[in-house]
Amino acid sequence: MTVSGLPSSYEPADVPERAPAEVSEHSRAVALALGVVGGVFGLHRFYAGRVQSGICMCLTLGGLGIWYLYDIAMIAVGEFRDGDGRRLTRWEVADPGVGAVGSDRRVADVEDRMLALETQVNELAERLDFAERLLAQARERGSSPKV
Repeated sequence: MTVSGLPSSYEPADVPERAPAEVSEHSRAVALALGVVGGVFGLHRFYAGRVQSGICMCLTLGGLGIWYLYDIAMIAVGEFRDGDGRRLTRWEVADPGVGAVGSDRRVADVEDRMLALETQVNELAERLDFAERLLAQARERGSSPKV
């Protein structure tokens, strides 16, 4: 305690820690495209699972354009939320239920397959080179190789 009766340091009591904001599985790029093309009819809101506000937006023609422009700006900056309150921040379109870990696994699998394919092509090139050398040696001796 200090002279004035206040503590020397302030630590808030029972302040819950903020959980990281959940990210929606919906694509921000798709929502933006739908918003630009059919935003006055609320297509982006139907896509994001906000059906009730999508119907309201459709009936008011995007709030006479004001609501429409507001939503486009919110989607563009990544602050638009889906029906569950999660932000649409990802630009890429992913398979439902497959997160970043699943896509990383698929990329690693494709890389492994490409490496195996490269190894097989190199082996075939070595065999072809060996066969060409045998044929060249046989031509120099004047005889064909026995099969």
